[in-house]
Amino acid sequence: MQLHKEGYRIIAWSFLVIIIVNYFIHTHYHIFWLNSIFSIISLIAFMLIVYFFRFPSRSVKAAPNEVVAPVDGKVVVIEEVFEPEFFKDKRLQMSIFMSPLNVHATRYPVSGKVIYSKYYKGKHLVAWHPKSSELNERTTIVVDNPVIGPVMFRQIAGAVARRIENYSKVGDMVEQGADAGFIKFGSRVDVFLPLNTDPEVVIGDKTRGGETIIAEVILD
Repeated sequence: MQLHKEGYRIIAWSFLVIIIVNYFIHTHYHIFWLNSIFSIISLIAFMLIVYFFRFPSRSVKAAPNEVVAPVDGKVVVIEEVFEPEFFKDKRLQMSIFMSPLNVHATRYPVSGKVIYSKYYKGKHLVAWHPKSSELNERTTIVVDNPVIGPVMFRQIAGAVARRIENYSKVGDMVEQGADAGFIKFGSRVDVFLPLNTDPEVVIGDKTRGGETIIAEVILD
């Protein structure tokens, strides 16, 4: 299983802490059943931490005017909204919610040039809250695609998430499906597309980051 680079340090520290705590328990409490239960719980906890930072390889098969899901999760929003930060006009917003068990790597929904990348320190409302897109800790990235124009996606921290890693820098040339960052624990990603877009998913659908085609932009 391939692991995301954001997990290396956390996994190493978790392993060290578990070893130290288990050593202390086993040397100070000579109760077989208690030691066994604690060892099993420790092993399960460590496996869950490793599982959280998995980074599966994905193959992108999309047409030039198609947009892929930036993350694994469930589609929770498909609606026209006014986007005030960058476009300052109406866009089609598509939002994907990630549970703690989903892959939390963020991938680029389209290829192109990064023309905007900004971090906002904010609140930690639950990720499905309607105001989380505007009030929570978040990063906003805009990629200018040569076929469909600029596409915005926003990494949003949830009630549990406490750190967003964003690799996008203005001027970077990026590939659709490539690693764009990581949100540590429960969170959500919003994608803002032109109004001349046909969604390829419906609310409640499950997505696979870098693989599921979520929309097709209708070209003139």
